[in-house]
Amino acid sequence: MRYPQGGGLTAERQAFRERVRMEAAAMFAAGRGSTDIAKELRVSVRSVQRWRQAWRVAGQDGVRSRGPACRPKLSDALFTVLEEELAKGPVAH
Repeated sequence: MRYPQGGGLTAERQAFRERVRMEAAAMFAAGRGSTDIAKELRVSVRSVQRWRQAWRVAGQDGVRSRGPACRPKLSDALFTVLEEELAKGPVAH
């Protein structure tokens, strides 16, 4: 499986995204505009706007990632069954 069930991102990728958010927070403090930040960090302007709003309310803590929005819909047992079925490939189905 490409990603673990718990969140969809590897720990390395989560850390990278967290660094991007912290860079954005530093740019907010420096008075930079949302469009400039989005271009430099290669993210959407809308994401920068949401981060800025959270930053205004709670500072850097507001910009930090809170992890997945919800719990996985599959139990561990069902996830295992799904992985097994996917491993069989399209010909088996």
